[in-house]
Amino acid sequence: MKTPLTDKTGKQLTVAEVGTKGAIRFRTIFVELGIYCLHLIGNVPFHHVRRFFYRLAGMKIGKNSTIHMYARFYQSGNISIGEGTVVGEHTTLDGRARLKIGNNVAMASGVMIYNAEHDISHEHFLHNLEPVTIEDYTFIGPRAIILPGVTVGAGAIVAAGAVVTKDVPPHAIVGGVPAKIIGERKHKNLTYKLGRAHWFR
Repeated sequence: MKTPLTDKTGKQLTVAEVGTKGAIRFRTIFVELGIYCLHLIGNVPFHHVRRFFYRLAGMKIGKNSTIHMYARFYQSGNISIGEGTVVGEHTTLDGRARLKIGNNVAMASGVMIYNAEHDISHEHFLHNLEPVTIEDYTFIGPRAIILPGVTVGAGAIVAAGAVVTKDVPPHAIVGGVPAKIIGERKHKNLTYKLGRAHWFR
C-alpha cells in the first residue's frame, strides 16, 4: 500500500517503509540524546566522575588513562583506549565506526579524530564509515585532524594542525595539510609513562 509520504529523494514510501524510517528516526534521537549527555559530563571538573560515566556509556578505558574536560564523542561504545593514555581538552573522538587508541598515547588539546565522512561523489551525499587506529606511544599534536581509515603507527608523531589522510608509518614524524613525513623519531624502543591523571583538568 502506498502513502502520500515521500523520502528526501522524492521516492514515494509504503506504509511499511514509513514505519521502518520512523523507528530509525526514533533510535537516532535516542543516540543523539546520549551524545548530548556525554557532552554535559565532559564539563564536570572531576576526572574520576567523567571516566566512570564514559565507561558506563560503553567506552573501554584502560588503567591509568584519562580524558580531560570538554571532550566530545560520537557513539562511545565503539571507542577503546588503552592503558596510560592521556586525551587532552576539547578533543573529538568519533565512534560511529571502531576507534582504537593504544597504550601511552599522548593526545594534545583540540585533536579531532573522525571515522565517518561524506562521499562527495555520491548523488545523495551519503556517508562512509572506516575504522581508525592510533597505536602505542604516539603523540598527536594540538588541533591535528585524523580522517577515516587511518592507522597512526606506534611511536609516530603528528605535528600540531596536521591533517592526516593516510596511514602514518611507525616512528615517523608527519606535518602539514595533507600530512607528509617530515622526519623520524630518534628513539625507537619506547617505554616511558605519561604520569598520573590531573584530577581537576
